[in-house]
Amino acid sequence: MKLSKQDILKALETITVPGEGQNMVESGSVTNVVTFGDEVIVDITIKNPSLQARKKTEVEILQAIHKHVYEKAKIKVNVKVDAPEKPQANTIKGKPIPGIQNIVAVASGKGGVGKSTVTANIAIMLAKMGFKVGVLDADIYGPSMPIMFDVEMEKPLSVTVDGKSKMKPVENYGVKILSIGFFTKPDQAVIWRGPMAAKALNQMIFDAAWGELDFLLLDLPPGTGDIHLSIMQSLPITGAVVVSTPQNVALADAKKGVAMFQQDSINVPVLGIIENMAYFTPEELPNNKYYIFGKEGAKHLAEDLDVPLLGEIPLVQSIREAGDLGRPAAMQVATPTEKAFEKLTQNVVQEVVNRNENLPETEAIKITTMAGCSAVNKK
Repeated sequence: MKLSKQDILKALETITVPGEGQNMVESGSVTNVVTFGDEVIVDITIKNPSLQARKKTEVEILQAIHKHVYEKAKIKVNVKVDAPEKPQANTIKGKPIPGIQNIVAVASGKGGVGKSTVTANIAIMLAKMGFKVGVLDADIYGPSMPIMFDVEMEKPLSVTVDGKSKMKPVENYGVKILSIGFFTKPDQAVIWRGPMAAKALNQMIFDAAWGELDFLLLDLPPGTGDIHLSIMQSLPITGAVVVSTPQNVALADAKKGVAMFQQDSINVPVLGIIENMAYFTPEELPNNKYYIFGKEGAKHLAEDLDVPLLGEIPLVQSIREAGDLGRPAAMQVATPTEKAFEKLTQNVVQEVVNRNENLPETEAIKITTMAGCSAVNKK
C-alpha cells in the first residue's frame, strides 16, 4: 500500500502535545514527513529531554499511524530534543547595573596597606578628569569612605525611580558614595555572618539610584573571602587593581589577591598592582628617597605575575592628614602627591580602555558547588 503524506499528517493531528494544548502538527513539532510505499519517516522535535518523553512520543506516533492510516505501515520516528536551557542548581548569576560603564574593584591581600586611601584618591582624580564616578564601600566590617569624604554624618535619601523606591547615594567632591557606615553608629561594630553581609551589599548595589556613571569603584575588604565572592557573583566586574606595600609580608598576600581574580572559576582581569608607601621623602630633602618598607617590591611582583605596575605612591604625612580630615590628597593642586595620583589614575584608565578593547565583557561568576571557588591545584 502506498502511504500519503496528507494522511500521515491527519493522523498526527490526533496527538496532543503535553503542556501546549495543540496537536503535533499545529504546534510545529512535526518538522518533516517522508513516505515511500508502505514506509514512513517522521521527524519530530520535542522540548522534554527525558527518556520517557521520547519513548512516549514515538509510541503515540506509531499507534496513530497504525490506527488511522495503515496498520502494517513501517514507521521510523526521529525524535530531536530542543529543550530550553535551565539554570544549574545552586547557580548564582549576576547582572550589570544599567547606566554604569565600568566597575573596578580595588583589593588588597591584607589590611593596612592603604587600599581605601588609594580608592578615595583615584575617585577624586577621576572626577577631576571629568568622569562620572561612584564609590561603593564594600568593606562591611571596616567602612572608611564616610570619613575620607567628610560625609560621616550624612544619610542616603530615598528617591523614586520608575515607580520603585531607591537609595540616593551621598555625594561630595563630585563623587557618589554608598557605605554601610551610613547606616550604623560611629561606635557600632558590624557583627554579621556572611549571608547577611552579602544581602546588605546587594541592596547597596541594586537598590541604589546610581544614575549614569563612567566608573564605579569597589573598595573591597582586605583578603580573599566571602564578601569578594558575593560581589563577583553579583556584578560583572570590568577589572581589579591590587594595592600593596613593598615589604615581603604584604607582597605575599598581594600575590594571593591577584591569584584569586585569575582563578578559572572567577576570571576577572587584573588591571595591575599599585605600590603604596613606596618611599619616604622628607620635605626638607625633596631629592632624597628613603625606602622604609623595602624597594620596588610591588614592581618585581608585577613583573613576576606579568601584570602592569600602575603607580608608586610615596609615604607622605599629608596623605594621611587629608584622609583624616575628609579631603583626599588628590584634591591638592600642583603638589608631588597630586602628580603621583594623577599618573596612577591615568594608568588605571588606560588599562581599562585596553581591557575593553582586547577582552570580552566579564560575566558575573557562577558558583555551582557548595565549596564555591575553592583553591585549585594547577599542575
